[in-house]
Amino acid sequence: MEDEHLISQAKKGDLTAYGQLIGKYSPVVERFAYQMGHSYGDIPDIAQKVFLRVYRFLDGFSYAKFTSWLYKITLNVSRDFKRKEYQYFLKIRSIKKQAEQEAETPHGQLLKDEEDRMLHECIQALDEKYRIPIILHYFHEKKYEEMADILSIPLSTVKTRLLRGKNLLKKRLEQAEKREGKRNG
Repeated sequence: MEDEHLISQAKKGDLTAYGQLIGKYSPVVERFAYQMGHSYGDIPDIAQKVFLRVYRFLDGFSYAKFTSWLYKITLNVSRDFKRKEYQYFLKIRSIKKQAEQEAETPHGQLLKDEEDRMLHECIQALDEKYRIPIILHYFHEKKYEEMADILSIPLSTVKTRLLRGKNLLKKRLEQAEKREGKRNG
């Protein structure tokens, strides 16, 4: 109910209410953008673009579920950002470089141990159509119906992609563990 009040006030031009929405949802937007594969340095730019779109289109928001709408905007901004900033093969190369450097950067602290790093790398290596449902379901605890709304795809497609994504992720993790075992063995 608090969100509805903040949204209503922000629609009327109350910048304090809008600021409170930003304060409340910035961590969610930033975490989702990071999990989408963006570098730590790009997260503030993406979050800013997300909240500019929220401000711009808030009048058109129809009291559906605010968080679903916010995830959808974040997903679109994230996709736009990737299209503008990276070509596919450079993205793969930069993710690998970034994984090597993460232990030395402040956001490397977010990846608490080797298993988290390995899981993050394996998730990032998945095709976007499998990666996004896994991130939304397991890291943001979104239900199938919410994911279908956020991704603008049928519920059955969400279920299929999540199942296939889990199977692909399991294979990637097994392969990564074997490689790691060979290095340490």
